[in-house]
Amino acid sequence: MPQTAEPKLITGNANKPLANAVARRMSMHRGVQVGLCDARIERFNDQEIFVEVYENVRGEDMFIIQSTSNPANDNLMELLIMADALRRSSAQRITAVIPYFGYARQDRRTKARTPITAKLVANMIYGAGIERVLTMDLHATQIQGFFDIPVDNLYASPIFALDVKDQFKDCMDEVMIVSPDVGGVARARELAKRINAPLSIVDKRREKAGEVAEMTVIGDVSGKKCIIVDDICDTAGTLCKAAEVLLEHGASEVHAYITHGVMSGPAVERVSKSVMKSLVLTDTIAPSEAVRNAPNIRIVPTAPIFAQAILNIWNGTSVSSLFETDTLGPIYDGMYSAS
Repeated sequence: MPQTAEPKLITGNANKPLANAVARRMSMHRGVQVGLCDARIERFNDQEIFVEVYENVRGEDMFIIQSTSNPANDNLMELLIMADALRRSSAQRITAVIPYFGYARQDRRTKARTPITAKLVANMIYGAGIERVLTMDLHATQIQGFFDIPVDNLYASPIFALDVKDQFKDCMDEVMIVSPDVGGVARARELAKRINAPLSIVDKRREKAGEVAEMTVIGDVSGKKCIIVDDICDTAGTLCKAAEVLLEHGASEVHAYITHGVMSGPAVERVSKSVMKSLVLTDTIAPSEAVRNAPNIRIVPTAPIFAQAILNIWNGTSVSSLFETDTLGPIYDGMYSAS
């Protein structure tokens, strides 16, 4: 058990709204005020990052909340420098809460003379003095093995299951879960099992990187309300194309549930003009104003599950218990009638 009175949170610039929401949620659970550590993160004229923590953190159990999203390099360096500042200030333990783990798509060598950047980032995090990592929906689960420290990988599928049961409560027998590629079948199957829905796959073939040449639907989607499930939506090209293909194969509606809304380049415009009725994202990456204003994009919060996971780590209790609907339902109580 920790010796400190309360866990302490600190955040960089990547996703301050999520960090504030986590702090509010933890305050509600604890019945005492849990705030963000007073600190400043500045840039010199040459864009070097400087961190100064204004509070005493000696012997404290510290949690750094920082996604390594766009700008990925700046946010990653902020995380590492904050960790170094805390370590040199004698913090008892430093946990990195990384809702979106950037560079995760570079998890293997796909051709000669290419890096495995996810492993490099893992080494940098360990070298900065971070002793534990808490994240959500790693692009490849084997990245946990890149670390020489404990990694807790939360899943968005239990949250999505609650939302789907609430949004489609009158027509659950018409819902079909769809994986947008063969590699994402395990993720899609997990959600399908939770809501007792059938599973289909959109198999895509690429001629070259970033361009999809052909898509094939595996499974009968006729008359179904199809829900595409994936971990990352970047430019949304593949997602919008998959939605069109599903409708061509007889689907009545197409929706999408994506954990990390990278939403770069023309993504928001593509989704707004697409045949998808809705795109549901989590707030692991701070949504831009364009994302918030898009008529068919909706954000579901992750602060409740991250707040509870942080408290479980601090208390030394199970984090995997949050994978179960019976445990997660009360955490989201009042948000979903179907929980």
